Amino acid sequence: MFNRSVLIVLVVALAAGLGLVASQQWFGRESAPAPELAAVRLFPQPRELPPFALQQSDGTQLVPGELHGHWTLVFLGFTHCPDVCPTTLADLSRAQKEWEPLPEAQRPRVLFVSVDPERDSPDRIGEYAAFFHRDTLAATADIPALEDFARSLSLVFMKAPGPEGAPADAYTIDHSAALAVLDPEGRMAGVVQGPLDPAAIAADLIALTGAPAR
Repeated sequence: MFNRSVLIVLVVALAAGLGLVASQQWFGRESAPAPELAAVRLFPQPRELPPFALQQSDGTQLVPGELHGHWTLVFLGFTHCPDVCPTTLADLSRAQKEWEPLPEAQRPRVLFVSVDPERDSPDRIGEYAAFFHRDTLAATADIPALEDFARSLSLVFMKAPGPEGAPADAYTIDHSAALAVLDPEGRMAGVVQGPLDPAAIAADLIALTGAPAR
């Protein structure tokens, strides 16, 4: 027969084991494992963005709270861009078509930010972005605000003169080709580097929303 001491030890061990199982089940429900991603590289910890205010194509302000509730891909560019910008927005439009069936409240967003306010009015960037996909958000600001915003996303841009003898407005802009990834709390959560794979981007963003794979 078990003596009293052995019986107490067994009861304590059994209680501890049941507690471990219960805690694993509970915390498993609370924090699902992160999805495996092919195109999006998430940071170990997302970081808060400093305050910013951009002007959207419809004339309203884009402030941090406007980006809450959705996963968002941010791309810096300009409408006179000869290659990288139209190619990137075309690739993103293919990804956007993949997640169109998601409910609007769950659907990821694409934000195109023009870093050429001298030539890109809000109306112009709105038309340019919508040409690729109707859901693409477009915004710009003055140069100091754009520099602060880009820096907060670890992105860069710089005005570069055009060919010698060209008109003053024939300049170009060197800018990051990477996409910043913002989480539904508007924090910098990751990055997408080129070359872009629209199908992989779409699959990753759909997975991050928690929607079933299509």
